[in-house]
Amino acid sequence: MDHNNILGVVLAGGKSQRFGEDKCQVKLGDRLLIDYILSEITDEFEEILLVANNSINFKKSKNITLINDFKKNLGPLGGVLTAMKWVKENNKNYQWISTFPADTPFFKTHILKKFLQAINFDENKLFFIKSNNTRHNIFGLWSIDLLDKLEEDLDKGERKVEIWANSIGVKSIDMHFENKDPFFNINTKEELAKAEEILKND
Repeated sequence: MDHNNILGVVLAGGKSQRFGEDKCQVKLGDRLLIDYILSEITDEFEEILLVANNSINFKKSKNITLINDFKKNLGPLGGVLTAMKWVKENNKNYQWISTFPADTPFFKTHILKKFLQAINFDENKLFFIKSNNTRHNIFGLWSIDLLDKLEEDLDKGERKVEIWANSIGVKSIDMHFENKDPFFNINTKEELAKAEEILKND
């Protein structure tokens, strides 16, 4: 599989309601939270699209483009559709988008590589990572062919990634991790404090 056919997409348009402020902009250790995921994926894709609702700070790179959600309050599915529309509107040749959340500081490049290597791209239109019996619905690979169906269902009011993916027919790629959970995500100040402890003991 030619990975030049894949656009990397970081979904950073969430409301961060439980956190109380834009969590991707808080500091964890000496870096912004969003820079952790960017540092792991920036060299893996020709281009990275950062989908947000506001102008945000991040470590700049020549292959990262920041855009706004085309419509607010549609959740992660809206961010996915925004990325797909960007591909079409800019006449890009990407056939797939690989999505990542902005709040998972312990995800590593080798997991992404293992995920992509395990995929038979002719087998399905949507793939998610599953680890230790938990499916991670934002760590996904989405065919651009899903654009019209996704837009139609969003217009009908669908907002939940889990439900939509199941209705489409998603294939899970199973992985297992013994120690630190690379999918630990930060939704609250307490979880940020826990991440600080993990970082100190790493």
